[in-house]
Amino acid sequence: MTGKLFLVPTPIGNLEDMTFRAIRVLNEADLILAEDTRTSAPLLKYFGIEKKVFAHHQHNEHQSSTEIVKFLLEGKNIALISDAGTPAISDPGFFLVREALKFDISIECLPGATAFVPALVNSGFPTDKFCFEGFLPLKKGRQTRYKILADEERTIILYESPHRLLKTLDEMITYWGAERQISVSRELTKMFEETVRGTVAEIKTYYETHPVKGEFVICVAGKG
Repeated sequence: MTGKLFLVPTPIGNLEDMTFRAIRVLNEADLILAEDTRTSAPLLKYFGIEKKVFAHHQHNEHQSSTEIVKFLLEGKNIALISDAGTPAISDPGFFLVREALKFDISIECLPGATAFVPALVNSGFPTDKFCFEGFLPLKKGRQTRYKILADEERTIILYESPHRLLKTLDEMITYWGAERQISVSRELTKMFEETVRGTVAEIKTYYETHPVKGEFVICVAGKG
């Protein structure tokens, strides 16, 4: 019998968002893979989970996936967590899942925390159809993505880091126009959670005089 690979979402901020099922799966797993063992340690300690934890991140996932598949084929059950949210959604996980499927290893992804869903619902933009882009390319292909998305009619969802936010808003003005409606959410589920809505120009002005801290989810109204 081969083991099973579990993808376990973890809270994006508020620890109360951890599910009973997630705690049980982590407790029952033979070992846990974490994007950053230093980040996962406080979370696991908080819920009283004492398991071997190994690093699995974007810099070692190709190499470590081979070893992980071996463990799975030997019958071990392995749980993968990221620093926050659902593994494989703008976090490591996709490559491991693909490798495990090559060997017909069972995959089970638990439902749970992810940042873009509350940001989308909070935005007030249409939710029946949307386009999740995650982080845009840092350099190569970034301009091309902006041009392709300029005519996207569905709501667009982007992730952005605080040190690139203002630059990204400037680029949106260049490629999509200053009057495009957007909704920017930061620190979701945390004490200083905030969602700001308006035109790209208005949001840029706002963040020029307000703290640019935390991880950002930007929802962009589709071209209407």
